[in-house]
Amino acid sequence: MATAGTGARRRWPNRRRDLTVYGAFLLAALWVTSQLWMDPAGRVASLYSSDPAQVQFFLAHSVRVVLHGEFPFYTDQFNHPDGVNLMANTAILGLGIPMVPVTLLFGPAVTFVLLVTLALAGTASAWYHVLSRHLVRHPAAVVGGWFCGFSPAMLSHASWHPNIISQFLLPFIVWRVLLLTRGRRPVRDGVVLALLVTYQAFINEEILLFTALACGVFLAAVLVQRRELWSATWRPLGTGLAVCTVGAGALLAYPLYVQFAGPMAYHGLSDTVQGYGNDIAAFFAPGSPTIGGDQGANLDLAPNYSEENAFFGWSLALIAVGIVAWLRREVVVRALACTAALFAVLSLGERVSWWDRELFAGPWEWLVRLPLLDAVVPTRFGLITTVVVGLLLALAVDRALALPAPDPRTVRTVVVAALVVALLPIVPMPLQVVSRPSVPDFITSGQWRRYVADDQTLVPVPVPSMGATHGMRWAAAENLNFKIPGGYFLAPRSGNTGDAGRFGGRPSGIGALLEEIATTGRTENLDDRRRRRALDELRHWRAAILVLPVDQHHAGPLRRTVEQIAGPARREQDVWMWDVRSLTDQGTTS
Repeated sequence: MATAGTGARRRWPNRRRDLTVYGAFLLAALWVTSQLWMDPAGRVASLYSSDPAQVQFFLAHSVRVVLHGEFPFYTDQFNHPDGVNLMANTAILGLGIPMVPVTLLFGPAVTFVLLVTLALAGTASAWYHVLSRHLVRHPAAVVGGWFCGFSPAMLSHASWHPNIISQFLLPFIVWRVLLLTRGRRPVRDGVVLALLVTYQAFINEEILLFTALACGVFLAAVLVQRRELWSATWRPLGTGLAVCTVGAGALLAYPLYVQFAGPMAYHGLSDTVQGYGNDIAAFFAPGSPTIGGDQGANLDLAPNYSEENAFFGWSLALIAVGIVAWLRREVVVRALACTAALFAVLSLGERVSWWDRELFAGPWEWLVRLPLLDAVVPTRFGLITTVVVGLLLALAVDRALALPAPDPRTVRTVVVAALVVALLPIVPMPLQVVSRPSVPDFITSGQWRRYVADDQTLVPVPVPSMGATHGMRWAAAENLNFKIPGGYFLAPRSGNTGDAGRFGGRPSGIGALLEEIATTGRTENLDDRRRRRALDELRHWRAAILVLPVDQHHAGPLRRTVEQIAGPARREQDVWMWDVRSLTDQGTTS
């Protein structure tokens, strides 16, 4: 009994220490998202609002999957009647379904901010947990977990992409792969790995692919240096990976079939996104959402502010190189360095540039057409380099604190000073936000139900698109109880399954017209041909009503243009509304 009590007392300080670290990471995540938490429904990232609206739509879809048993991998609730292939659009079912109670109680806007907060804290905590148990001691694990969870790349995606920053499964996937090389229980470890892989596939497949590529490159780099390990590892590694492949393949076979061969499937991303690459200088500048960041200086170094996938700053970049030079005798460090360098080069994209000046063709130019890789955004390979830098920091701190020295306090002082120099310029700051229009009372009160049948659409003005996503938020706020045309998503270029991908559905004349007016404020005078084409599109969408918020930017020109198509508007609560059922479907009744 005394022994058991002693063991319990010994475990409790360790558990308390872990809880302290997890709590600190959660507080840091709340600091980063603090501006969003002040008004989740009324604030959005200051530069781009499209992705949060899309994510909120997907969160509302998860509610319908759970409550109404809707098909999870495809929907026609937007882009009606063509619909959207959700497996090909990162519908985050792995995040949205567990969050259904939160979405029902508080709405998808709150769920979005909660996911971002938990993703940052959870990723940092997961890396800390795995590092502290299997690789380094406590202080070093804190440093590694912190950087993996709050790096500039993670902060860059935090305003828009909770699916990309939800990397809390990755440390466990990586560790399970490494366990396979030990050969103790390859079948059991393969089954566990299959379950982790399957779950990650429903969070973000691109990050899963990156993890697989990084593990493959790292293991290859180790085996090249220690060839004698191959004879001891190939059999358990092969067995475990075969079990994982069979298990995950069986679980994911149908979802992947829908993704690649189902309705509205596409093959390859749009040319614009495929050309996204890092500038070499991006590795030496601090990220925009950090204490040392400068949005203006970073403008030409990344495709946009949501894709700052490097941005370590000069001090950390030089210290990372110094760590590799110092620990170069360790096989693991050399393998990590090779992994980081390879994916840093691939992240430069098809054309390598320095301060926005093109230098030469990059190796990605020869890889971009390969299967699976044709769906990768190359700048995001920098996320792999980011994780490797976090691991190098952890190893360096661990090795430094273990150095024999007459005065350990001096060593600790030097380590802390080096970390301050490396990490202070990239300390995270709260995400910058702006206000966004509220969902109209006409929508939230359910007044729209008087006009829209289940097989009809409510058409927001302007029509939902990549640059006009407020209508998607309206639908999400109502748990997708009405259909909308258009939207922000990836679909086959001509609407035919198997074509190359593009953002948005079939080109829409009225959609493009209204989006231009919403931007410029210039009223368009429509001739008979354009009016007939607009009515044809409304019939194709099975439109019941068109809805324009009274306080919409450039509401006057938009209203006058729509009146040329659908007649005089009627004021309903806080919107202008056009009932077009008599024009689009004579047989439909209210």
